[in-house]
Amino acid sequence: MAHIEDKRFCRTRAFLGDEKLKNLQDSTVMIIGLGAVGGYALEGIARAGVEHLILVDFDKFEESNINRQILATNESIGKSKAKVAADRIKSINPHANIEEKPVFVDEKNIDDLLNCKVDFVVDAIDSLPSKCSLIKALVAKKIPFISSMGAALKQDFSKIKVCNLNQTQGDSLARELRRRLKAEGVDLSQINCVSSTETPIKQSNTEKVDEQGRTRPVLGSLPTITAIFGLIIAGEAIKYLSERK
Repeated sequence: MAHIEDKRFCRTRAFLGDEKLKNLQDSTVMIIGLGAVGGYALEGIARAGVEHLILVDFDKFEESNINRQILATNESIGKSKAKVAADRIKSINPHANIEEKPVFVDEKNIDDLLNCKVDFVVDAIDSLPSKCSLIKALVAKKIPFISSMGAALKQDFSKIKVCNLNQTQGDSLARELRRRLKAEGVDLSQINCVSSTETPIKQSNTEKVDEQGRTRPVLGSLPTITAIFGLIIAGEAIKYLSERK
C-alpha cells in the first residue's frame, strides 16, 4: 500500500484501518475556493491522508484575509492562493500529488475544469454565479460534492449543520442559490451543504472593489465559524472517500 507505513498518518491508520486509509490515499479531491472555508477544508483533507489534490482559486492573498484564512500570513500577502496552498500541503505530505489551477470558475470553463478524474469536489466558492454554474455541472455529471453556504455574520457554532440545500434556514446565500438552481431545473435533493441556521448579525454596510472589477459588500466573519465550516466539510469528505468501494 502506497505510503501506508508513513508515520505521519499512523493515527489515521489506527482509527480507520489499512483499507480505508488506502481509499483516502488513492482518492482525488478538487477544492474550489481556498479562502476561509476552503483553506480549512483542504487542511483536514490533506492531513487525513488524501494524496491527489486539485486546488482551484484565481485569487491572491490580501492583508484582510489574515483574520480568518489559515493559509493567509504576512508572508503570503500578494501571492497566489493556489500556489501557497500547494506549498503548504507539500510541507505536510511530500508524497502528495497536487495540481494548481489559478482560474476564476465560471460557466465558460466549468466543463473543462471538471473534465478529469475526480472522486469528490469541495465547493467553497463565494461568488454566487460561479457557485450556481459549478453545482449545476456537478449534479449533471453526478460527481460527489459538498457545498459551503454562508459563514459570514454568524457566531454560534452550535447552529452549524450538514443538510440538504432544501433544508437550510437563515442563510441568504442558500436561499438565493436555491432560487437560481430551481429556475434552471436542477434537482435540489442532490445538493448537500454545510449551513448555519443562526440569524445573521447586523453590521454597517461597507464595500470593496475586487480584482474582477465588481463592487462587493464586506461581510464580517470570525475565524472560529469559517474554520468549523471547513472542518465539517473535510469530515464529510473523509467519511465518504474512506468508505467508498
